[in-house]
Order: sequence, then C-alpha cells, then structure tokens
Amino acid sequence: MPPAVCVMPPRIVIETIAPAAQRYQTVGDWVLDPDGTLHIRVSAMPKPEYSFLVAVHELLEAWACLQRGITPAEIDAADAQALTAPYEEPGDQPWIIYHHEHDFASGIERLVAHELGVDWTQYAAAVDAADQAASR
Repeated sequence: MPPAVCVMPPRIVIETIAPAAQRYQTVGDWVLDPDGTLHIRVSAMPKPEYSFLVAVHELLEAWACLQRGITPAEIDAADAQALTAPYEEPGDQPWIIYHHEHDFASGIERLVAHELGVDWTQYAAAVDAADQAASR
C-alpha cells in the first residue's frame, strides 16, 4: 500500500502512567491532540524497560498508521468491535484495519527486547498484569 502524505506531528510526548489511568483496558495507547501533538501513554510496570518496550511499539504503530492515513478514530472504532479470544489484543486480528502496522511494531518490539536482554516470557506476564489493572 503506498504511503499517504504524512506531516510530522509538532510534538511527540511519551509518558508513563498508572495502568488504571489508561483510557481503556490496554498497556499502551496513542492519541492526536487537536494541535497535532502525538501523545503516547504507557502503563508503568515493574521494570522500566518494559514500559520502554511498550512505548517503542506504540510510537512505531502510531507513525505507521498516520503515514498510511489510518486515524486514531478508526482504530478506536475497530478496537471497540474487536474480538477477544483467541487474540491477545485487537491489533493481532488479521482483519483489523491496523493489523499490518501493529504486527510491524510487535516485530520491532521483540527485536529491541532481545537486544536489551529482556526475557520475553517475564515481559509478557508483566504486560498481562498491567493490562488487567487498566481501566475498563
């Protein structure tokens, strides 16, 4: 798919927040403010590198989606209608509008985790725990 015209957001803000402060049940979220600022919010987890990995994923996913003209509103609508089982998260579903972008971000997230020496099983358990503690 050819990329859409993408304008660099004037600001990119990444912050770590309490899992219960998420907009919905998730460990990572991104939104565009009316002024175009890209806000990435990741849940605090036991190790800072875990939150960092989620931030990397969200930044890559957001940029790829914006580059291809997929809006946050479209993603929110798709997430709201997403199935749960057998998928771990909405972006894992092959038919969801941002699956390719999510899958790309997940692959890079795994590479970065490996480079940082993060045990993926322990990381996944921490992500699951933070996800369960997130707003519903």
